[in-house]
Amino acid sequence: MARRLVTLVIVGLVLAATVALAPKEEPAPVRLVFVGDMELSNTPGEKIAKGEDPFSEFADVLADCDASIGNLECTVATTGQPVKKPWTFRAHPQVLPVVARHFTAVSLANNHSGDFGHDAFRECLSLLPKHNILYFGGGANIREARSPLILKRNGLKIALLGANDFKPRSFEAGPTWPGVAWCVDEQLEADVRAARSVYHADVVLPYLHWGWEEEPANDRQKALAHKLIDAGADAIIGGHPHVVQEVEYYRGKPIYYSLGNFVFDGFSTKETLLGWVLQLTVTKAGVVSWNTIPCRLDTTGVPHRAPEIESPYGQANDPKIRWQSERQR
Repeated sequence: MARRLVTLVIVGLVLAATVALAPKEEPAPVRLVFVGDMELSNTPGEKIAKGEDPFSEFADVLADCDASIGNLECTVATTGQPVKKPWTFRAHPQVLPVVARHFTAVSLANNHSGDFGHDAFRECLSLLPKHNILYFGGGANIREARSPLILKRNGLKIALLGANDFKPRSFEAGPTWPGVAWCVDEQLEADVRAARSVYHADVVLPYLHWGWEEEPANDRQKALAHKLIDAGADAIIGGHPHVVQEVEYYRGKPIYYSLGNFVFDGFSTKETLLGWVLQLTVTKAGVVSWNTIPCRLDTTGVPHRAPEIESPYGQANDPKIRWQSERQR
């Protein structure tokens, strides 16, 4: 009996040692989808009110991923008064079930979140969680606005950071009032570092609202993008200019300076009606592959597949940003 007990103990120790020495299984890659600017008042909002879905042509892409993210280029509320600026956007809360159908999270860091003042923005902040829509880049105060949204997928922790770099800066959150995170270089660099050191994120992805409308990426965007990658960001995703901008590969990390419009009416030129839907695959090593799906907006602001448009793609072990053929717009 004693001999049998000793044998069992030895077998148990051997099995335990074998398990301890066995390589840990790596988490499965996480697939993310990012889209550009989504303005859901005006014609897109009217379509939703009629029971239409402006995202329907990309429903399969938005569903075939682990998380989908877009920039909500309007406040969603029934309260507030428009501030004095050329364009103000406020969508009715009835749009949120449609947003929730397709999106995991939205960035609030843009130049239209504050279009109807603090009360409307507070209402928007209260409505999004009721529809299970996560948000980042804005909040009840500056601490919340600058804090990353942490997505947990397949054993990975993915940090999403949002910040706006286009006036009015009066929409910026403060110590006791709501608003958006602002693109202050040193603060954003600190937020990227904190995403790893404080929140223990495996992947850090800033989604920035920046640049000049209908122009290529400028020196300000490029300098900030490089600083954030130097600080530890795994990729940079941008929006706001209403056109797609160039793509860069810096220190092994992709930079999409602007994805252009996704759902947005009021535009008519060939350039402003083109957008990119970005697919990223990430692991603990960071972004390992990326692809863009081109879309063309119609005059009502609804995106449609545009397979005839060439767009960039690539992967980490082949650091070239590649095009399917000669670039066309």
